[in-house]
Amino acid sequence: MIARLTFFSAANLQDVEEFKKVYREQIVPVIRNQKGNLGAWLLEPTDEKDQFISLTEWISMADAELYESSGTYLELVNKVKSRFEGDYQLKTYNIADTKILAPTA
Repeated sequence: MIARLTFFSAANLQDVEEFKKVYREQIVPVIRNQKGNLGAWLLEPTDEKDQFISLTEWISMADAELYESSGTYLELVNKVKSRFEGDYQLKTYNIADTKILAPTA
């Protein structure tokens, strides 16, 4: 499995709630419809000096690369890029180990 993380800073913290709404209602549904996508999450920093992270999980590198090469990734970034401060950075990782922890009864 593959994890792709897009790091970015919010240009205006007053716009964060609107940005989260756009992410949830307009971006996540498109990502979830891509071949091989397992999920999409927006990580909001607990320290406002830190960056936000958009995390997507993919079955394979081929699926993640197809999402980017199709132009969909850039289209979605452009939908919210005006809310970024500076550039964004995309990083890709292999998911080396997966554990699902459930609460003990």
